[in-house]
Amino acid sequence: MTNLPANGPGPGANDAQSTGGGSGNPRPATRAKHTRVIAKNGDSSDPGAAHRPWGAAEAAELAAADDHTVDLISLGKQIRHLRKQREMSLDDLGAAVGSAASQLSLIENGKKEPKLSMLRALARALGVSSDELLGAEPPNRRVALEIALERAQRSAQYQALGLPNVKPSGRTPTEILEALVGLHREVERQVNLHTATPEEARRANTELRRRMRDKDNYFGDIEAEARTLLNGVDYAGGPLSQHQIADLAAYLRFTLHHVDDLPHSTRSVTDLKHRRIYLTQVGTGAHDPRTVLLQALASHVLQHDVPRTYLEFLGQRVATNYLAAALLIPESSAVAFLRQKMTGKEIAVEDLRDNFAVSYEAAAHRFTNLATHHLGIRTHFQKVHKSGIIFKAYENDDVAFPADPTGAIEGQPVCRYWTSRQVFDVPDKFNAFNQYTDTATGTYWCTARTERSADGLFSLSIGVPYEAAKWFRGKETKARSVSKCPDPDCCRNPPRALAESWAGQVWPTARAASSQLAAMPLGSFPGVDETEVYQFLERHSKD
Repeated sequence: MTNLPANGPGPGANDAQSTGGGSGNPRPATRAKHTRVIAKNGDSSDPGAAHRPWGAAEAAELAAADDHTVDLISLGKQIRHLRKQREMSLDDLGAAVGSAASQLSLIENGKKEPKLSMLRALARALGVSSDELLGAEPPNRRVALEIALERAQRSAQYQALGLPNVKPSGRTPTEILEALVGLHREVERQVNLHTATPEEARRANTELRRRMRDKDNYFGDIEAEARTLLNGVDYAGGPLSQHQIADLAAYLRFTLHHVDDLPHSTRSVTDLKHRRIYLTQVGTGAHDPRTVLLQALASHVLQHDVPRTYLEFLGQRVATNYLAAALLIPESSAVAFLRQKMTGKEIAVEDLRDNFAVSYEAAAHRFTNLATHHLGIRTHFQKVHKSGIIFKAYENDDVAFPADPTGAIEGQPVCRYWTSRQVFDVPDKFNAFNQYTDTATGTYWCTARTERSADGLFSLSIGVPYEAAKWFRGKETKARSVSKCPDPDCCRNPPRALAESWAGQVWPTARAASSQLAAMPLGSFPGVDETEVYQFLERHSKD
């Protein structure tokens, strides 16, 4: 599911003059209030949090997951602060509440949880309510730093280092506390950045695919947002033209600027300060220019914050791509079209493609959004490289994709007898190839095509359980195969005769992609050079 197309079930993209910001009185910009259905982000009210790279959670935020420890540390610091503010010694406070000074010291150091009766006694002695004692914010910056330092030193990561704890006294300069807390946070940030390895990416993809399956890959909140936007530009039906998308940008109070020096690592750059969207002058051919612009607008409409984890990053891409697809292939028009085809038992992905002037891949992904929710058809999608490796996939029909121990299917070899592999050997590249395949989980009818991209030749396939094949064009196909996978003798192990002839006589050199071994790119937006983007915006802000 890495790099899925604009409208697909996964998180990638499918696919200096102003060319339209609208004239006259632009309509009010709409903002989504309930579309964070795939990945939730943190509170963006903190200016510091708004620019943290993904995965760079603060140590205090991680420690906050353990409410019990956090409460004890904060409570102890609060009691100590109030006691010293009232110029009371531990013996004085102990006499007031009927407890030994040594026991109060343990409470103040966050090492002992006081009983409710003791909490009430402490609150009375310190002149505050119990609720104020338990829920109070740190009274000043120094106490907040002491709490942050204590939390960091109690973390499993710090404990594993075997280093001594620093116990700040009243004479410890605040600047020292600032430095220590800053160091802890930077170490935590670096650790989190480097957890975004290929394994972490696979786990994130697996979790995201589970969420999509639970929803049948249909997200009503995003569909509703698409309807609102389309109504705002008086969309009446048919393919969404570039002119209508320019109107949509004006409706959201953005101007469009085509430039020839767009940062090489980006498809678009949005200047939120001046409400400008920068696009390349010439299309790359790999991406529909309508999709690129709609994705830029979608990120704004969905109110995305800077992602803090790789899962959030992927989730945002899925939501952005979904909204772009819901605009290019509007739900009401697409469902009406598919139901008409279903009545005639002539559903075909290529017809959906042609009717809305999108790519076959975009149409296939959009079909998975609508098929189960509106037509009652459970389905699966695959994008498979000619080598047999799964590039992206989605299913809610129980087809058994190969998976690694983490549950990830990306990078796994698919059975050579499946339609997504058989289509590569079909001479007819113009028409869709249809096949029934008997698998360990049932018989599936699948339709597939091949398309070439910058990454090579891929097959794109949509499949449904046998009983749903009656609704599709191509159901009469005579092509049929049998897959015994995951039985290794199906297609993983070589035939016995070949193995006997060649075993031990071959030493191949494997071709491994560097991305399989490298950590995920660092930065707020993986793979994007932020410095280059900021320099670009600085140049064009004076236009």
